[in-house]
Amino acid sequence: MDSVEDKLRQPPLVDWPRPAGEENYRADGRLKKRFYEHELARLQEELVKLQHWVHKEGLRVLVIFEGRGSAGKGGVVKRISERTSPRIVRTEALPKPTEREQTQWYFQRYVPLLPSGGEIVLFDRSWYNRSNVEWVMGFCTEEQHQEFLRTCPEFERMLVRSGMILLKYWFSISYEEQSRRFAARNEEPLKRWKLSAMDLEEHRLYVRYSMAKDTTFQYTDIKQAPWYVVPSDCKRRARLNCIRHVLSAIPYQDIVPEPVTIPDREEQHYIRPPVADQTFVQTLY
Repeated sequence: MDSVEDKLRQPPLVDWPRPAGEENYRADGRLKKRFYEHELARLQEELVKLQHWVHKEGLRVLVIFEGRGSAGKGGVVKRISERTSPRIVRTEALPKPTEREQTQWYFQRYVPLLPSGGEIVLFDRSWYNRSNVEWVMGFCTEEQHQEFLRTCPEFERMLVRSGMILLKYWFSISYEEQSRRFAARNEEPLKRWKLSAMDLEEHRLYVRYSMAKDTTFQYTDIKQAPWYVVPSDCKRRARLNCIRHVLSAIPYQDIVPEPVTIPDREEQHYIRPPVADQTFVQTLY
C-alpha cells in the first residue's frame, strides 16, 4: 500500500488539455506557482472593476458554489473576495438548520441572504444541500427530496425573472485527488480541523454522491440557470477558470475611480494627553 508521502507525490489521473504557454505548466499538468499568482492578480483586478460596476448599476448577483468536500469551493470564494469590498461582495456559508428552521419552507432561510441592489453574494454551499448532503446522509425524507427537485427549478426561474444574475458552479474532483487531499489534511495538525466525520462519510459514499449530483443536474440544469462544471483536481487551474467565467458572464465596464487628492492635516490648537497614560501591547517582535 502506498504511504501518505507517495500519495501526495502522485500526479493526477486527469489528462488536462493545456492552452498556449507550455512553460507555465509542470510535467503533471498543474500550473506553476509564479504564473498562477500573476494570473490571479490580474483577474482579481478585474473583479474589483466588476464590483464597482455592480454597485453603480444596482445589479443583484448570486453565485452558488457546490461540489464534494475538498473540491476547492472555499478556496475560490476566498480568492474572489480577497481584494473586493465586503460591503459589496458578501460570502454566506450557512450551518445546519436549527429546529425552528427545520419547520420552515425549505428555501425560507436562504431568502434573507439573497443580494440586494449593488451586491454580489457568494454561496459556499446553498439550498442544494437538500439534494446532495441531506439526501445521501438520510437527513431528509424521500418526499422532501422529490419536492426539492420539483420546486428548485421554479424557485430559480423566479429569481432570474426578478432580474437577478444567477451563476451556479459545480467543482468536480476525482476520488483519487480527494483521497490525496484528505491524506494531506490528516498529516497536518493545522488543517486536521477540515477533516470532519461528514467528510469521511462522504468519501466512503463517493459513488452515492455521484448519483446525487447526476440526479440534481437532471432536474436543475435549466436554461435560465444552468450548471457550470469546474474540473478541480488542480486547484490553481480551477480557481482561474472559474473566476474568468464569472467575469465573462457579467458584462461590465471599467469605472474604477481616478486617484484622489489626499488633503493635508488641518492645523488646530490641541494638546493631547501624555502617552504614558495609555496601555500598549508589549513589543515582542
